[in-house]
Amino acid sequence: MPLKEACGLLGVFSSQYDESIAKTVYYGLFALQHRGQESAGIAVSDQNSIRYHKGLGLVSEVFNEEDLDLLGGKMAIGHVRYSTTGSNSLSNAQPLVVKYHSGELAVAHNGNIVNAYELRNELEQNGIMFHTTTDSEVVAALIAKSRKSLIDAIFECVEKVHGAYSLLIMSKDKLIAVRDSHGFRPLCIGSYNGSYVIASESAAFDTIGATFIRDVEPGEIVVFDEDGLKSFKKKSSKKSLCVFEFVYFARPDSTIDQVSVYQTRWEAGTILAREHPVDADLVVAVPDSGNVAAIGFSDASHIPMGMGLIKNRYIGRTFIQPSQRMRSLGVRLKLSPLRDLIKGKRIVLVDDSIVRGTTMGQIVRMLKDCGAREVHVRISSPPITHSCYFGIDTSTRKELIASDNNLEMIKEFIGADSLGYLSIEGLVKATGLSKQNLCLACFTGEYPIEIPREGRKYLFEKR
Repeated sequence: MPLKEACGLLGVFSSQYDESIAKTVYYGLFALQHRGQESAGIAVSDQNSIRYHKGLGLVSEVFNEEDLDLLGGKMAIGHVRYSTTGSNSLSNAQPLVVKYHSGELAVAHNGNIVNAYELRNELEQNGIMFHTTTDSEVVAALIAKSRKSLIDAIFECVEKVHGAYSLLIMSKDKLIAVRDSHGFRPLCIGSYNGSYVIASESAAFDTIGATFIRDVEPGEIVVFDEDGLKSFKKKSSKKSLCVFEFVYFARPDSTIDQVSVYQTRWEAGTILAREHPVDADLVVAVPDSGNVAAIGFSDASHIPMGMGLIKNRYIGRTFIQPSQRMRSLGVRLKLSPLRDLIKGKRIVLVDDSIVRGTTMGQIVRMLKDCGAREVHVRISSPPITHSCYFGIDTSTRKELIASDNNLEMIKEFIGADSLGYLSIEGLVKATGLSKQNLCLACFTGEYPIEIPREGRKYLFEKR
């Protein structure tokens, strides 16, 4: 079972009215589609009103030419979602548009607010009505209910919310980017044809032809309006950038906080080869998440790399439910082995992580069914032993195979001939960042902030 991220954000602030601004956001969202496939939305402001279109599905499924032609303006924000708090429903699709004392606000959020339940209870007791089951609406409600200026209202909000949040907030005349004081989730600024662009990942800039300027700093609030760019900074906490952005979530062509994702994954693969050497004939990646680490492993071990698994790229977000027989085959719907390459070989199978172990077990069995003599599994991150509460949809701890099983037990469960995980020290070294500036809680259980009890994803639906 792959890990899934919360969301992707993209915003554009133009110096003049742009009838195609929504199309720019639309193309930028394609570059962020990996961060969320459940819903997509775009909101625009022409400095008089906010208009939006959103729906369930991929970006290509939600928008057509006619939708985008109706969304001209001076600024726009877009969002792709994977639900980590609140179910996948149209009401939970973003951007959220809410009323406040000076008009309307559109809000898009990437991350997870760990005290959202308590904050929502408090707001409801004060007469605030909610229309979604997301933690993002709690952020929107805190800002919208304030009688202060928008900037002061945002400062007031970020003092109350705890957890991970990269935000894009749009009023009729301002576009505002916010990154939480720990910097859990990435957010960066670029320029495009005289306009400012804000995105979850720098890869989106390449898609639309924008130029990277800088990252939004942890605890920073950046305001874009007719006066240009203004930056406000609240006192930042200890930086805790999610290391899984480098392991899995971010695109390999992105740079996060000045660190290349591709280089980190390649380095992780080289360190993994040194930490867990093996006699083998062929390195095979689990596509696409294991590709770059597998290249690094092959380079360091001098074992040739081959495309032993072919990914079916035409399986969308949903498909007709298979029969029970096909469901038991599971992974074969998405991956096909290259039998002639695999047969008789000792294989090193490289992937980014193991969550429950069921998918990896299916892949190992598939390779052996195709004649692989041995399958040695190498994972370019440490064992995942704890749940994430900061915008990653991990299983509850009891479902994580590494939480209660040692290396030998996991090896037996997945049917591998050997198993090796990258060490925490190796992963940190691969990033080139200080261990103190990374969130490693899913590997260590040492959370940067106080966390709620497990199983809170759908709490708002159970009320």
